[in-house]
Amino acid sequence: MNIKDIMETMDYGPAPEASTDVEAWLESRGRVFGHFIDGSFTGAGNASIEVENPATGEVIARIPEGTEAEVNAAVAAAKEAFPAWSRLPGFERARYLYAIARHLQQRERFFSVLESIDNGKPIKETRNADIPLAIRHFYHHAGWAAAIDTEFPGHEALGVCGQIIPWNFPLLMLAWKIAPALAAGNTVVLKPADLTPLTAIAFAELLVEIGLPKGVVNIVHGGGATGALIVRHPDIAKIAFTGSTAVGREIRRATAGSGKKLSLELGGKSPFIVCADADLDAAVEGVVEGVWFNQGEVCCAGSRLILQEGIADRFLAKLRARMERLRVGDPLDKSTDMGAIVSAGQKARIMGLLEGAKAEGYRLEQSSCPLPERGRFIAPGFFADTEPSATVSQVEIFGPIAVTMTFRTVDEAVQLANNTSYGLAASIWSENINGATELAARVKAGVVWINATNIFDANAPFGGYKESGYGREGAREGMLGYLKRSVRKAAPAEIVPADLTAMPQTEGAVATYIDRTMKNYIGGKQARPDGGASYAVRDPSGEILGLAPISNRKDIRNAVEAAAKAASWAGNAHNRAQVLYYLAENLSARAAEVAALLQRMTGVSKEKAAAEVRQTLERCFYYAGMADKHDGLIHAAKPRHLTLSVKEPIGIVGVAAPDQSPLLSLMSLVLPLIATGNRVVAVPSPACALIVQPLYQLLDTSDVPAGVVNLVTGDRDTLAKVLAEHDAVNGLWYCGTAEGAAEVERLSAGNLKQVWTNNGLAIDWVDDAVARGPEWLDRATQVKTIWVPYGA
Repeated sequence: MNIKDIMETMDYGPAPEASTDVEAWLESRGRVFGHFIDGSFTGAGNASIEVENPATGEVIARIPEGTEAEVNAAVAAAKEAFPAWSRLPGFERARYLYAIARHLQQRERFFSVLESIDNGKPIKETRNADIPLAIRHFYHHAGWAAAIDTEFPGHEALGVCGQIIPWNFPLLMLAWKIAPALAAGNTVVLKPADLTPLTAIAFAELLVEIGLPKGVVNIVHGGGATGALIVRHPDIAKIAFTGSTAVGREIRRATAGSGKKLSLELGGKSPFIVCADADLDAAVEGVVEGVWFNQGEVCCAGSRLILQEGIADRFLAKLRARMERLRVGDPLDKSTDMGAIVSAGQKARIMGLLEGAKAEGYRLEQSSCPLPERGRFIAPGFFADTEPSATVSQVEIFGPIAVTMTFRTVDEAVQLANNTSYGLAASIWSENINGATELAARVKAGVVWINATNIFDANAPFGGYKESGYGREGAREGMLGYLKRSVRKAAPAEIVPADLTAMPQTEGAVATYIDRTMKNYIGGKQARPDGGASYAVRDPSGEILGLAPISNRKDIRNAVEAAAKAASWAGNAHNRAQVLYYLAENLSARAAEVAALLQRMTGVSKEKAAAEVRQTLERCFYYAGMADKHDGLIHAAKPRHLTLSVKEPIGIVGVAAPDQSPLLSLMSLVLPLIATGNRVVAVPSPACALIVQPLYQLLDTSDVPAGVVNLVTGDRDTLAKVLAEHDAVNGLWYCGTAEGAAEVERLSAGNLKQVWTNNGLAIDWVDDAVARGPEWLDRATQVKTIWVPYGA
């Protein structure tokens, strides 16, 4: 081939990256590796899991399957190391994190080649993205370690953290998990994916090299059974998991009632929206980076191409031409665009989904590029004109295949984008900043890129909405996931018994009894319970004070439907503040009446009842004041972008209130939620349910829009279970028994709603340091990270 031919075809010549050092490393270890526990490698003699090179199918190493004995040993080592590690000054921990970053940097090429061989991804991606970003995370978190006392006052480390990472970004996911955990003062038991363990093993050797104290980081190999042992271990304080939504559900169920902190970064089916005014050539390159990057094995891949009708044909024509130019082949060739699928099983899964879609009548277009004869390769492609309901439009393919659909209006684009159970990421392409930011605000996703895709940084929070999980990794928000507030140990919560029977009550009735039968408060109106039954609410002496509804599943359903219609409440923080101030004003006017009711229901003194009303007024003022002040951040991340973390409401949140301080505790739960734009379905204390009657009168006279606060009385645990199972409920705050807390956590796995419980422990609702503050507002919100082009 002469120069003229090369200029016409622009074909790349081979540019192989040498693998000599990696091969020598593998051979020097006999291609057999063990667990890394308490600073030593162990168990290599039991190595039974074969590790293959996806590009060739050859076995390149063997690792052992972690058993209960190995997991117990790793957790014991981490537990023993925790006190000394957590007591180290932040500067000392920062030195270790800095040393990790420097040593990774010094071996960047080695780790890049090893990752490509182990995972099948192109060397240009490991050298330009994976390994540099892993290094960036350790540098970044060295800074958090050094500043932890000033940046996170009143917080402390959790303990031993169990971390389970996937195979698509092995070393990067390790860095995302280990760096913040160590910076916060925790110790770690990490399980890498059994398909791609090699960079974790090399990383463990690096930890020995820098002298990290024994037991601070432990690495146990194995598959799902080993991961389950880590998840269920009683001495682990937090589980951090990245992987499939199905496994995330199982982890949520397994950890229910354990008190473990939990962060889940799960699957996605991200929209890639191209508007008519977009730079189409740039957007096509966005597809290359957003769908075909890493062979499409990316949880946030923009694999649903949502194209405005006027440009759809032109865009797809450009995309076809660009797709034909992609090079699929040897991952160690620096001119390769796409490498190999990670395993034969994963390739078979992808091919099964493609064949199923073709059987449903959808047309698959793939590049005609040549594929290597051996190895697990799939040509890039897309399905044209896919229905939103198609299996491949809803299920995560996790391969180099996109689906396409069209829209006419912005409203239609939003509907298509949000027509998924996932909410991990979105990519928006438009030269109209107003249109782009409107879409960014309305799309339900934890990360939104404008005129970009797949940009990550250690100082930019990453995580999802809906069934893409909860918790954030990276930045200040990620650090908070590895810390807890330093509080004294609480006693079990006291449960005040209430007889929720609908039978006529003769015992406790008095001649002066005036019928006080209240209703539920749903959608801004009083509503009779669906079952038509009520129960007697009594004072501590047994005297009947009035009747409260015995509500059921249908009452909760009606309340959730009413809350869904009040979505506009989230729109204006100033208006929310004014309404809460008005609520406080009206409560103040009826303070004596409400205090008298509290006194009769609870038996407390007149002074204590008045103090509870007074403190509820103070909470109203506090959250009214914070409604427009609980701000997001602009993060110092990648150049040419404003990286915004915006705090958005969770949505519809269920509340199950405790028996203690029935007015103050109920409002301490409701106020931070509505101040941040959520809508609430609240179940008050069954023993003190009559507090609802003055409350809904106050809500009516305070301009609280219909559906923002809904009050449903009855058995706390029965109604909390209904809320936990309801797919339209996005979050649940529960204060009751330990058994009730465990049950709602287990049931919440259906749609992976965010659940906060008291774990059956008492909360001092009078203590402002405990029962109000920024932590409550953080619980009431979720972070959306928006990458906006900015500067040169």
